[in-house]
Amino acid sequence: MSVTLIIDGREIPMNEFVERFLQNTISGSLKSLRGVGEWKEVRITIRED
Repeated sequence: MSVTLIIDGREIPMNEFVERFLQNTISGSLKSLRGVGEWKEVRITIRED
């Protein structure tokens, strides 16, 4: 599993701890949602108003 963080089109480098933290947080959240099942790629977009 790998995580890429892109902010305003610029890829943000992450150390192993931060990458693993995001992997586990997002993966764990998805597993708790009904109807998600198996997945290959997840895209999350957050926009500041």
